[in-house]
Amino acid sequence: MTISHRTNAAHTPRRRALRLLAPLGVALLAGCTSLQHYAADRVGDALADSGTTFASDDDPDLIRDAAPFSLKLMESVLADRPDHAPLLVAAAGGFTQYAYAFVQQDADEQESRDLAQASALRRRARGLYLRARGYALRALDVRHPGFRDEFARAPQRALDRLDAEDAAALYWCSVAWAASISLSKDSARAIAALPKVDLMVARLAKLDASFDHGAFQSFLISYDMAHPGARAPERSARSHFERAVALSGGQRAAPYVALAENVSEAAQDRRGFTVALERALAIDPDARPEWRLENLVMQRRARWLLSQTDQLFLAPLPGGAK
Repeated sequence: MTISHRTNAAHTPRRRALRLLAPLGVALLAGCTSLQHYAADRVGDALADSGTTFASDDDPDLIRDAAPFSLKLMESVLADRPDHAPLLVAAAGGFTQYAYAFVQQDADEQESRDLAQASALRRRARGLYLRARGYALRALDVRHPGFRDEFARAPQRALDRLDAEDAAALYWCSVAWAASISLSKDSARAIAALPKVDLMVARLAKLDASFDHGAFQSFLISYDMAHPGARAPERSARSHFERAVALSGGQRAAPYVALAENVSEAAQDRRGFTVALERALAIDPDARPEWRLENLVMQRRARWLLSQTDQLFLAPLPGGAK
């Protein structure tokens, strides 16, 4: 009893201290959580802005190797801060661009050598595009709570809620979704979603038809040409091409590559194909540092397309006629 009494007496001040410190401990833990979220937000902000650094790089192979780590880091931060809208948009753009530049392009180059490998790469690209679409839809949902559910039920009504600040998320969602459908031509379910993409494209055209100095117009060149049932697609595509060139000051290779492989190839216009690609290759990537990486990637595609000219076009008839 005596020992027990002494033990209780000895621990009374400690118990009191613990009772006094308990609220402080909770506050400290809450503070740590807040600091963790604050740090995650700052990292998220930095990652969302990192596209500028990547875009100006002059070494596509370096970016090919670095991009997966950057993309996974984005996903790690988003796991902690799922409502970081700028980072969601950056992830959508990052996965879309990586899929196109470093997966789908590899698939195209592999096709003549290893069809099975090319098919595997296209399946991978499709998965990356769908992941990008998911992030873009989440970004729209953050800015407009309930957007995804409403879009599933009444897509036009949901899209009518969007404004000019949603242009980037809407652009990457449209591009990624359309690209995934283009790689899913054997899937009726994927193709059935095309009307929703059409509505997104139409909404973006109203909100910001000149988005990103003509990037949206460049996308529309291939979109119009590939769209089933499109009326006068070549005329429409050429109109988008002219506007894309004007908006970029002729300093982006993408419109010329899009014109060559979508319009000239479809029309079997070998000369127009060659001229467009040569104009793409004539662009100085250093003239606009913010488009340097993009131009280098598109010029690589231009060179590959030129190397495929004889396979893409019928042999010229005697006398040089087409």
